[in-house]
Amino acid sequence: MKKVEFITQDLLSKIYQQSFEGNKLPNQRDLADIYHVSRDTVQKALGRLTDMGLIRSVRGSGIFIKNAGRKNPLIYNSLTQNPYDRIRSETVFLKKIMADENDCRIFGLKKPQPIWIFQRIRIVNFQIVQIETSKMPVALFQDLTAAIIEHSVQEYVQSAGFNISHYITSYSPVLLDKSQAKLLQCKPHLPAMKIINRSLLDDGRVYEYSEVIALDYTCTYIVPFNKLSHAERQQKKADR
Repeated sequence: MKKVEFITQDLLSKIYQQSFEGNKLPNQRDLADIYHVSRDTVQKALGRLTDMGLIRSVRGSGIFIKNAGRKNPLIYNSLTQNPYDRIRSETVFLKKIMADENDCRIFGLKKPQPIWIFQRIRIVNFQIVQIETSKMPVALFQDLTAAIIEHSVQEYVQSAGFNISHYITSYSPVLLDKSQAKLLQCKPHLPAMKIINRSLLDDGRVYEYSEVIALDYTCTYIVPFNKLSHAERQQKKADR
């Protein structure tokens, strides 16, 4: 399931970056070769994108991207609904590592190069509520510091002359392991939310990839009603 989740998120990222010519994804066999997985794993990832209303498969023609499925804005979550003066971050670590194969895919690197990896905890109303582990390309952000991480990464990115465009975010329930529970100062095996986020610049590049473990997390979206998608789902139900 981790492979399915990674492929789903990676394809989502590339769809929003408009990385596919002709608004068309590679076929299943090519995707299996690209990600070094079975076609069954690729099919599961494509099934998720289909369920999201982002792609449609046309027999004999290929897998096409649906432009209408790209807008799905987040209104607020249990962190952003708090004012900034009630939120602070503390850095756990900050270091440089060499990008691995997955990192190269995420950041569109043609060959391995140094990236930042850092971890911070978020404290809201004097309670630790999140652990965030993030990666950023050193080539774009050479002077990243713990002080910047604890203040505002978004403000730092904009001050470096970049324009932030999109966030692609997924959510999945998890149980805290011992190391996470220690940082959050709670018991292990408590339920939590895992949030995977890709932050995109307006030129399509991913500037940050982060994984967040959050306690008591809630979020609210506004989703426009898609008549075509609803009709397609109803027809699929009727055809079963």
